[in-house]
Parts: sequence; structure tokens; C-alpha cells
Amino acid sequence: MLVIEKLSATTIAIFTSLVLELWTDCDFEEEKEQYSQLIDSEIDACFLAKADDEYVGFIHATIRHDYVEGADNLPIAYIEGLYVKPTYQKRGIAKILVATVENWAKDLGMTQIASDTEQSNVESIGFHTQIGFSEVNRIVCFVKDLAVK
Repeated sequence: MLVIEKLSATTIAIFTSLVLELWTDCDFEEEKEQYSQLIDSEIDACFLAKADDEYVGFIHATIRHDYVEGADNLPIAYIEGLYVKPTYQKRGIAKILVATVENWAKDLGMTQIASDTEQSNVESIGFHTQIGFSEVNRIVCFVKDLAVK
């Protein structure tokens, strides 16, 4: 049985551990502090998925007021992070997490939701397309180191 829970002070450490499974180069304490500040946020929503008495995934969404590629209406709900443990993928958990955020966004009057992924993340692109997202653009980002004088 799958249970979706809103992030709380009780689940912040678990949530942070899942975040670090997705973004392995992050610092636990920094992420824990950041997400702790979102627990009572009016413009952020964080949910956990629990299956078989184990927390197996999370989603974090926010309301963005600035430019979002392809958006027709601002503000817009934006998926900042979505993760399901590999052994629980392909069971519809991510789809349920996204639907939870969609309902949250609709309750706030949003008419669109957006997301992004790396160009190389073929699985994520396929997932987004499968659940009704439309690709609006692809970009390549550049950085150049400047010589220190």
C-alpha cells in the first residue's frame, strides 16, 4: 500500500536522506536546514512516498513567479526535485507524487506545471512525456573559467 505524506519535522531527516540519494554531492546538514524552512511554506510543497513501511521517494515543488520556459501563465507550479528509489521505480509512484503536486497547484489556482531534466536523462524525459508533459525547449549551458589576474 502506498501512502503519500506531507513533509513534517518528524520526517525531515528521512526526506533529506532521499534528497542525497538523488543529489549525491549535497551536504546533509545544509539540505536538512533548507528543507526544514519549507515545511510551513505557502509557495513550496514537499511530499514523501511510503511503501511497505519504507520511505521510497519524494517530490518538491514550488510556485515560480519569474520566467519559465514555455509557460503561458505565471505564476506556475514547478517540480524542483522528484525521486523514487530504484527498486521502487516503474510502479507508478512518481506519477502519484506528480499528481499530488498537481492537486496542490490547482488548489492554489495554478493552471500549469513545469519541470526540467538533463538532456541525457532519457528515462526522465520518457516519464515526463508519458504523464502528459510537452517538451518546450532544449538548451546547452556553458561555463568558461576566467584567468585570475
